[in-house]
Amino acid sequence: MFKSFVMAAAMIVSASAHAHTTVAESLFAAQQPYIQEAVVAFGLDWKVGQENNYKLNMGGFLNGSMKMYVREISADGIWMVQDVDMMIQKQKVEVLIDPSNGQIKKMLVNGKEQEPPKSDFELIDQKEDRVTVPAGTFDAIYLKIKDNANNGQIAEQWVNPRDIPLSGMLQSKADSQMGKVTIQLTSFKK
Repeated sequence: MFKSFVMAAAMIVSASAHAHTTVAESLFAAQQPYIQEAVVAFGLDWKVGQENNYKLNMGGFLNGSMKMYVREISADGIWMVQDVDMMIQKQKVEVLIDPSNGQIKKMLVNGKEQEPPKSDFELIDQKEDRVTVPAGTFDAIYLKIKDNANNGQIAEQWVNPRDIPLSGMLQSKADSQMGKVTIQLTSFKK
C-alpha cells in the first residue's frame, strides 16, 4: 500500500507555468495523474464541501492564494474547482472527474473548455517525513520529482492523502521560469 500511496502522491504538483497558459492550469496539471492513481489506491471518496486552502509564492516576490474544493457530485461525476488568485492573475479551473477511474471528463479554465493536461513525471527520491505548514504539523511523504515534460524541472512535495482531503498536498516547492514556486496548506475542511 505504501508503494501505491507514494506513486499516487508523486503526481501532485510541479507548478511550471511555461508548459500551460495559466498558473492555475499548471498547478492543476500535475494533480491530474495523482487523482487517477488515488482512485486505484484509495478510491475517490470526495464529498461536497471538502476544501483545501493554500498560500502561494512565485520567485520570492509574487504572493497569492489557491482554493481547491468539491463543488458538486452528480451522475456525470465529481466537479472539483481550483481558484488561483495571484497579484497579477486570477484563474478558475473546473474539472469534471469520473469517480470510477479518475479520468477527466471535462475541463474548463475561466469558463472555456480546455484539453486536459498531459504530464511525464519521474520519481527521484521518496521518504517518510514530517512538515510544518501554516495549517499545522503533519506526517508526510516527501517526494522529489523530475518533470520530464518541462525540461527536467525539479519539484519537492510533501503529501498526506490519508489526512488531507482532495490531493493531500501539504507543501510543494518547484522550479519555474519565475524562480521557485512554493505552495503551503493554510487550512482544510474534510
